[in-house]
Parts: sequence; C-alpha cells; structure tokens
Amino acid sequence: MKLTYIMALVLLGLVSCPIRVSAQLAQLVDQPQVNTGSQSQRPKFPDNSAPTGRRKGGTSRDGCTPLDTPITALVPGQEITNESKSFLTFTISEHPTFWVFVPELPINTVSGEFILQDENDKNIYRASLSLPRKASVLGIQLPRNLQSALKINKNYQWYFKVFCGDPQQMPEYFYVKAWIQRVPLNSNLESQLKKTQSREYTTYALNQIWQDALTNLATLRRSNPNSRIFTEDWTLLLKDIGLAELATAPIVEVESDEEASTESN
Repeated sequence: MKLTYIMALVLLGLVSCPIRVSAQLAQLVDQPQVNTGSQSQRPKFPDNSAPTGRRKGGTSRDGCTPLDTPITALVPGQEITNESKSFLTFTISEHPTFWVFVPELPINTVSGEFILQDENDKNIYRASLSLPRKASVLGIQLPRNLQSALKINKNYQWYFKVFCGDPQQMPEYFYVKAWIQRVPLNSNLESQLKKTQSREYTTYALNQIWQDALTNLATLRRSNPNSRIFTEDWTLLLKDIGLAELATAPIVEVESDEEASTESN
C-alpha cells in the first residue's frame, strides 16, 4: 500500500508541468531527490502546439467493422479533436518499446503495421505485425540495430495501424499517432536508477520519462502476474493518463513479421 500511495503522488508529474519533489517524498521511495536545478534543463511535456498526434483510433471507418473500443496509444494527453494535442513522450533508450491497446478485432481485420519516422516524414523503421484476436496491450520494440536507433534530442513520430477489408484492394485502416524523443542519461538519473533496480519505473516517473516508466512496469507486471503492488501501480499509471479502463487487458509483446524492414527513404 505504501508504494501504491507513493506512485499516486509520483505520477502526477507525468501529466503536468515539472514540479519540485519534496525531500520527504524522496526519502519515502528510498532514492535521491530529483534534481531541482534549472527547470529548463528538465524535459517537459508540450502544450497544444506541435508536434500533434492522435491517441485514439476512431471506432468506425468506411470498409471496416466498427470497433466497440478504439485502438489507443498509451501516451499522456487528452485528445480534443482528431489531431489537436501534443502526444510527446521521453525515453533514454536507443531502441524503446512502444505501447498500444488493441481491442477485440473483427474477423475482417487483415494485419497491423508499425511505422517510425523522423520529423521530416522519412521512414526509419516499418514492420507488419501479427495481432492477437483478444483485447490486449501490445509492446512493440524497435530492432536492436544501428539504422533504427533513436538519436538524442531528436523528435520521432510513430504510427500504429490496423488494416481491415479486402487485402486485394486498397485496405482501410484504423490508426494512432504519437511522438517520442530520446533524452540523455545523465549521472544524476543513472545514480537514481542504481538505487531502485527492482522498481525503476518510480525513478523514470519522477523524471517524467514516460516511455521507460511504462515499459519497465509492464515488464515487471507481465513477469510477476500475481504481484499486487505491480498490478496496482500499473492501474495507477494508466489512471493518471485517463486510461484506467485498459489496465486489466493482458500485456503481450508482438513479433514483427519477416518482411519487416528498416528503410532508408
């Protein structure tokens, strides 16, 4: 219960402007206080300006059977219209994992596709995906090669698409779109991570590195399905970004098909 309460406080910083973390809170989680130096040196979630994204894929589309629940990118932000809000997350990983919720799909669903592009719409990585038939939270990891590695302080946009309809024709699709930026691993963050090796997500959350907080906790919850703490913290994490209803979905990692490729143009 103690850790769950702390997570409720910690995760408030993920969906708001950076805040100073009190020394008392830092002691409670047995880790150093987050660096409260210059606010401008810490990553911040953007406002409604660029880059913009699409957190939820529409529940209906011509040629596709309507979905009861939309496809959803697990990123902070509240969508006002289709593409009116910034959905930018941070990572320290060269090859991060991207997370989406996919509901139970109709029988005319063909396949999924993941695309990573730079700010100039150049494809960095593109892969076809085999999708589970049951509603799930999917983790899609970039291949560990030089071509798909994220560069520090660069913005990348990513798409997840689910195709449906006749594969012999131009298929329709549902899609979500978000952004990610890799930030440097500084000595302060590295020191904090060493002291919270069994629950790194608390450190990532304090430093507003959403992508890695989500990935670390998803991995722990998947490998420890009977852990009450990880289950409760996973629910809190998704609740803090307005997606608590997705917390009970099973977590799976998706393998890209053999034709997946890294593209140079």
